Amino acid sequence: LFSMAANVLEEDSMEQDIESPVTIHQPKLPKQAREDLPKNISKECSKRKIQRYVRKDGKCNVHHGNVRETYRYLTDIFTTLVDLKWRFNLLIFVMVYTVTWLFFGMIWWLIAYMRGDMDHIGDSTWTPCVSNLNGFVSAFLFSIETETTIGYGYRVITDKCPEGIILLLVQSVLGSIVNAFMVGCMFVKISQPKKRAETLVFSTNAVISMRDGKLCLMFRVGDLRNSHIVEASIRAKLIKSKQTKEGEFIPLNQTDINVGYYTGDDRLFLVSPLIISHEINQQSPFWEISKAQLPKEELEIVVILEGMVEATGMTCQARSSYITSEILWGYRFTPVLTLEDGFYEVDYNSFHETYETNTPVYSAKELAEMASRAELPLTWSVSSKLDQHAELETEEEEKNQEDQNERNGDVANLESESKV
Repeated sequence: LFSMAANVLEEDSMEQDIESPVTIHQPKLPKQAREDLPKNISKECSKRKIQRYVRKDGKCNVHHGNVRETYRYLTDIFTTLVDLKWRFNLLIFVMVYTVTWLFFGMIWWLIAYMRGDMDHIGDSTWTPCVSNLNGFVSAFLFSIETETTIGYGYRVITDKCPEGIILLLVQSVLGSIVNAFMVGCMFVKISQPKKRAETLVFSTNAVISMRDGKLCLMFRVGDLRNSHIVEASIRAKLIKSKQTKEGEFIPLNQTDINVGYYTGDDRLFLVSPLIISHEINQQSPFWEISKAQLPKEELEIVVILEGMVEATGMTCQARSSYITSEILWGYRFTPVLTLEDGFYEVDYNSFHETYETNTPVYSAKELAEMASRAELPLTWSVSSKLDQHAELETEEEEKNQEDQNERNGDVANLESESKV
């Protein structure tokens, strides 16, 4: 029976092996490799949502994972505490002071306990280390009074306790260090210029239109405060995937977008809203991009405005970004500055508004080629005339040469006939 059962199980297993489909386990690929499969796959044919590198509020959409060298955060503990969120910062602030008070309060209580001060409470002939210290709670209160230099005068250290004098010195020095560190941390946290960047605004969309006969990419920046940003400067980066000639794939390649670096236009006097312009020329990454091709591009423009806060002198930086769906082709920004009676007024209700304008749908490269072709017929006519003159001159020279050869031949024939 056992052998028959074993045979039946073997046959069933063989039938299952034969009937079961063959499953080939694909090797596990990294996430980047899975996303960078050939474009002819049907899944890639569907339009993918562009992932932002920098969000509209200026925060970078990058998370650091698998950081093994976490000890580096502790080596710069001051910056680590400043970068923490407010709730954690306040929690650490309270915990540091509470722990130090409890620690030194415990030591004060141990000194009084080891000296026997607890056994002589109320004894006028006994000189304790700390007067009126009768338990851990009173020791804890004395620790707070010592470190914060309150000095109520009820609990006082005596001169008959050398260990208490040494502890008083140590707590005073360490208390000053803790105060300097934590108060400095809170001061830097409060005075950070991040909130100043909240009043620096960027237009919701960027536009592409003609300016002075050239195709330009433009966006608008403004400052909502009356106190200005000193030494303000603007930069722009193009974030786009790139594959080198050697086949190396660079997922987030950064390319500079010239917004007036060579002419000084990137240095801003940001009193009223300004339109930042990037001329699309041969050095521009948008040189070959047309209106029809723009929605197909997976790119992001990151703009960075930085300068010093006039009130505090600290450096402030504001960031924003534009993806392809936020770049409007053939639009301009609505003017926001008007002249009133003795002053200029800025209407921030129209800050993000745009209006459509007549703009060619061709790329800057195609427009340059069209302009060069428009100038070619003139050059062709001049050159053709020069070529015609040269051909006529050569033809006349050839005819003269033939006539001369014919004359020389006739003379030679006459001479030969006379000789005969």
